[in-house]
Amino acid sequence: MTATAALAWLAAAASPGAQAQQAAAGAIQEVVVTGIRASLQQSLNQKRNSDSVVDVVTAEDIGKLPDKNVADAVQRVPGVNISSASGGDGGFSENDRVSIRGTSPSLTQTLINGHAVGTGDWFVSDQVGTVGRSVSFALLPAEIVSRVTVQKSAQADQVEGGVAGAVNIETRKPLAFKQALTAELALQAIYADLPGRTDPQISGLVNWKNEANSLGVLLQLFSQTRHERRDGQEFFGYTPIAAGSPAALAYPELAGVLAPQGVNAALFEQTRKRRGGSIDVQLKPNADLMLDINGFISKLDAANYNRSFYSQPAANLNAVDAAGKQVGSVPSQYLVRNNTLVSAVFPAAPAGAAYNAQLAPALVDQIYRPGSSSSTAYVDVNGSYRANERLRLSGSAGYTRGIGETPVDLGYSAALGGTGVSYQMNGLSPARLSFPGLDVSKFGNAVSAAGWGSNVKTLDTERYAQADAELSIGNGIWELAKAGLRYAAHHRNVAWPENRSCPRCDGSAAAPLPVWDGSTYPANYGSSLGGGPLGRYWQLSPAAVLAWANQYDNSGGPNSRNWPAELDVREKNMAAYAMVNLAGEQWRGNVGVRVVRTRQTTLTNVPGGPHPIGQNNVVGPYTPTVAEHSYTDVLPSANFKFDLSKTLVARVAVAKTMARADYSALVGAVNLNDQVLTGSGGNPDLKPVRSTNYDATLEWYFAPKALLSVGAFYMDMKSYVTFGTASVVYYNNTFKKSNTYAIQSPTNIAAKNKGVELGYQQGLWGGFGVVGNYTYTDGKAADGSPVVGSSKSTYNAEAYYEDERFSARLAYTYRSSFLTGLFSSSPQHVNGVGNLAASLNYKINERFSLTFDALNLNNAVLKSYGASRDQPIALYANGRQYYFGLRAKL
Repeated sequence: MTATAALAWLAAAASPGAQAQQAAAGAIQEVVVTGIRASLQQSLNQKRNSDSVVDVVTAEDIGKLPDKNVADAVQRVPGVNISSASGGDGGFSENDRVSIRGTSPSLTQTLINGHAVGTGDWFVSDQVGTVGRSVSFALLPAEIVSRVTVQKSAQADQVEGGVAGAVNIETRKPLAFKQALTAELALQAIYADLPGRTDPQISGLVNWKNEANSLGVLLQLFSQTRHERRDGQEFFGYTPIAAGSPAALAYPELAGVLAPQGVNAALFEQTRKRRGGSIDVQLKPNADLMLDINGFISKLDAANYNRSFYSQPAANLNAVDAAGKQVGSVPSQYLVRNNTLVSAVFPAAPAGAAYNAQLAPALVDQIYRPGSSSSTAYVDVNGSYRANERLRLSGSAGYTRGIGETPVDLGYSAALGGTGVSYQMNGLSPARLSFPGLDVSKFGNAVSAAGWGSNVKTLDTERYAQADAELSIGNGIWELAKAGLRYAAHHRNVAWPENRSCPRCDGSAAAPLPVWDGSTYPANYGSSLGGGPLGRYWQLSPAAVLAWANQYDNSGGPNSRNWPAELDVREKNMAAYAMVNLAGEQWRGNVGVRVVRTRQTTLTNVPGGPHPIGQNNVVGPYTPTVAEHSYTDVLPSANFKFDLSKTLVARVAVAKTMARADYSALVGAVNLNDQVLTGSGGNPDLKPVRSTNYDATLEWYFAPKALLSVGAFYMDMKSYVTFGTASVVYYNNTFKKSNTYAIQSPTNIAAKNKGVELGYQQGLWGGFGVVGNYTYTDGKAADGSPVVGSSKSTYNAEAYYEDERFSARLAYTYRSSFLTGLFSSSPQHVNGVGNLAASLNYKINERFSLTFDALNLNNAVLKSYGASRDQPIALYANGRQYYFGLRAKL
C-alpha cells in the first residue's frame, strides 16, 4: 500500500457519506466491547477455561500496549523473560529473544499457529557463534497477532521442543472477522533520541469474506524503518598476567592477576527496515469442512557500522617478540581489586621501537556491513473435516525458512603509536580511558595493521506434515480422545565461503592508509552511559572503508574458506501421540503420551585427518566428518483443573519434556593439541535436554476482570547442557593414529530449576486498573553453577486508565542479573535492568484514533560482567524511542 493510496483511503473513510453508511450499518450490527479492560477479561477467560497452565495475551491487549514485536507483547506475562540480544550482539533497543521461567531461550519453543518457524540473525557474531534454537522475535511484528498463548505445562498434542514451555503465536483468520469487509491502517513516526532520527512505519490490513461466511481472504502488509545508535564501552574479557612477563618480574604480586583484554570506546549505528506481510485464504463450504492456506514473510534489512577505539592492556603486558621472548610493557602505576587489574598507567614506548601489534597502545577498528539481513517465511496448508457427529479429522503441511546473511563484512584496523595509555575501570560505571600525548580526534600516528572481508550465510528450514483425529466419547468422565502423527525434516547450515585479508597491512609505514574525511564520534557520545561525554574519537566514513577495502582487502578466494566456523545439522523427527480429555463434577483435565523419534546427522570439519581436503586453505587442511545419532523420547503428560468454588480454580500438571541441543553445541570444528591430547570444540554426542516438570497453581477470580494467583513449578533436568570436558576419539595427525582426547566442549549435566509465580490484576474505580506479577526462580546445575538465563527475580507493574475515548497505560518491567553463557572462556552475566514504557490512545470517532507510545523512558543501560562486577564486559546505551501515530479502520 503506497502512501498516496493510504491517504486516499483515509479521505474516503472520513467523508460524510462514508460515516453515514457506517452509522446506518451500526444500527443493525452487534455492539462489540473493546478496550484494555475488555481485552484483559478475554485473556482471563481463556486462561480460566484452559485445562493446562497457560497465560494469554489478546490482540486488543497488544494494541493498547507499546508493543512493537511479539516479544514486547509477552514480556509482561508471569514467568516470561525477554532479552534484546541473541548472544554475540550485546543488546539493542528492540527485544529479540523470549524465555520462560529463567531458562535459556533455546529451551522455549516458539510456534506460529502450532507449527515451527524458521529463523535467522542479522548480526554476524550470532550467525557463526552460539547458534541456538531460539527464534528472533525482531522478525515478528505485533501487527500479525490475534493472540499469543504462553504454554507452561506440556500436553501430548503439542509439538515437542520446549523444555520450559512454548509460545504459540496465533494469527488472524479471515472468517473470524465480524464484518464482510474490514480495512485497517496504522501510520506512525518513530523518533529515536540517541541517533536523533525520525522514521516512518506503516502497516495495513484488508479482510473480505462473503455473506455466507464460507470464504474469506486476509491480506496484511507492513513496512517499518528505524535508526539505531548504541553508545558503549567493551572490555573483551580478562587474561592472567604471565608470571614471566616483565611486569610480573618487576612486581611479583601482578603474576596471575586478571588484566582486561581491552578498554574500548564502541559506537554502533544501524538502519533497520522490516518489511513483509501475510496472506490467508479460508474456505468453509459447509459446517463439516474447513480448509485454510496461509503464508507469511518478514525481512529485516540491518545494514550497520561498528567502530572501536581501544587499548589492549592484557596484550601489552603479555607481549612476546618473534622469537617468543617476553617483551611486555611495565605499568608505572596500577591498582588491583578482586584479583583484577582495574587501573593502570603505561608510559609511551621509546621512539624508533620495532612494530609489534601486541605492544600497540591503541587500536582502531572500523567495521562496515552494508548488506546484513535476516528473514523468515512460511507456507502452511491446514484443514479439518467432521466425518460424523463424533469424529473430526484434521491435518496440516508446510514449509518454513529462515535466513541470516552478512554478504559483506568489511573491516579496517589501525594501530596507533607515540602515546602512553591510562585507564581506570569503575565497576559497572563508565571507565576512564586516555592516551597521553595523542589527539584522539585526529587521524594521526596511525599505521594499517589489518583488513578483512567476510561472507557469511545461515539457513534454517523445516518441512513438516501432521495428521490428527479427535473422537468425542461423552461417557462418564471420558470426554474425548485425540491421536496424531507428525513428521518434520529440519536443516540448519552455516557457510563462511570466504574470509579476505589485506596482505600489505603489516604495520609498516608502507602499509596503505584510508582517506579520512575529518569525521569524529558524536559530541554527546557516551553521555547516556552516565558521567558525561566520553570523547570525540576519529572515525572513517563507511564510504572510506568500502573504497579502501575494494582496493587493498583483496586476498581471499576459495582457499580462504573459514571452515572452522561452519556447521551443518540435519534432523528427521517422527512423533506420535495419544491423549484423552477427562471431565467430572467440578474438575476436568487431559492425560496423554507423545513418543518422538529423532534422527540426527551432523557434519563437523575436523583439522587434519588421514585424508584431508583443503591442502591450500589458509586455516589448514581438514576432514569433513559425519556423525549420526538416533534417539527416542517417551513424553507422558497430565493436566488437571479443579473448580474449588465459583471463583477459585486449582491446577496441577506433570510432564516429561525435551529440547534438542543447540546446533553449535552439536557441531564445531575441534582444535586439537596432538602432543598433550587436548582440544576444544562441539560435542556431536550431546544428548537433548530432558526434564520432568511439575506445576501447581491456585487462581482466585474474586471480581470481574480480576485475578489473584500463585503458582509453583519444579523442573528436574536430567541432561542439561553445560561446558565441561569429554573424552572423544580423534585422528592424531601428528602421530598418524587414533587417540582419545580430553575435549573442552558442551557436555550434559543434571540441573534443577524451581520457582514461584505471583499474579494480580483488577479493575478499580473510575476507569483505573492495575496489573502486577512477580516471579522467583532458582536454577542450579549439579556442579553448583547457575542455569543459563536464571534471574532470581522478575516483576512487572502496570497501571492503566480507560474511558470511552481515552486510554493510558504505564508499564515497568524488571529482571535481575543472570548468567548468559561464556565469553572468552569465562562466565558472562547480565546485570539486573528495568524498563519503563507508556502508551496513550485517543479515540477521535469509531474509525480514527491517535496513538503515542514511548519505550525505555528511564533510558536504562545494559550492563554485563564476568566473574564479578569488578570485571565489566560491556556497557550499552540505546536511548529512548517515541512513536506517534494514527490508526484508522473501515
